[in-house]
Amino acid sequence: MSEAEAIRRYYATDRNLRIHEETQAKYCVPRIDFARWTLETIDWAGDEVILDIGAGRGSHYACLMREQPAVTYFALDLSPNLLRRHPCAADHLTLGDAMRLPYSDDSFDIVMANHVLYHLADIEAGLEEIKRVLKPGGRVLAATDSLQSLPELQVLIRRAIVLLSKNGAMVNPPASPCEAFALENGTRMLARHFYAVVRHDLPCQLIFDDVDPALAYLDSMRDLRQGGLPDDVSWDDMMLIMRQQLTQLLQVMGTLEFNLTMGALVASDCGGFIQDFVARDQAESAD
Repeated sequence: MSEAEAIRRYYATDRNLRIHEETQAKYCVPRIDFARWTLETIDWAGDEVILDIGAGRGSHYACLMREQPAVTYFALDLSPNLLRRHPCAADHLTLGDAMRLPYSDDSFDIVMANHVLYHLADIEAGLEEIKRVLKPGGRVLAATDSLQSLPELQVLIRRAIVLLSKNGAMVNPPASPCEAFALENGTRMLARHFYAVVRHDLPCQLIFDDVDPALAYLDSMRDLRQGGLPDDVSWDDMMLIMRQQLTQLLQVMGTLEFNLTMGALVASDCGGFIQDFVARDQAESAD
């Protein structure tokens, strides 16, 4: 299965997103409204025109409308099934590709691209397209995870592969879905296109007192991760080994604890957080 087909299958329904969001809402410590936390990384004027790329079923929309009711919101997604579940008015929703945004130059004050840029076939070209539709003082808000997220889970997956594959000791576990655009490398990518980038980290833990929700959380990533398994290892077999390992750990430790680092990157040429600095720099240059 190609990467594009894997992404299409993952987002064919809202099931995987729902499991992901519900798991984090129920088992994350400390408890945090991630959508609200993400939006608070922006200094809002309150009248911005916003484009939400990869908006899906609108996970940030309700919070945004509650906190900033005067903004003008537009959303774009490649999945018609997810867009049908978006609560925004239909005339502000667009079925489209982030690589070819159907908007004029300099159209938006803020472009949100939350947990989506790592899916783009050409991230650098996608960032150029985002920059094209941003106003000169516009800002990008891109939420993603750290490359160091869920290390305990990665260890267990690797152990399962070693047990199941003839060449398991030489195979890395399937990459995290965010690997192509995580907090670490995403900062560098944005810095190639924008004058300044600020990184906001939110370290937390997923703590389970039962094996089933932990397995459901992992299985929700199946479409995006099973392609990274060795040819002689099936996802279902790996999940059987994972159940055994997690059950043993739970019996010994009492809980299953996985470290998770989520975050947001905010980038701009001269807007928001960087505006005063650019003004002072230009004044000093003029002197």
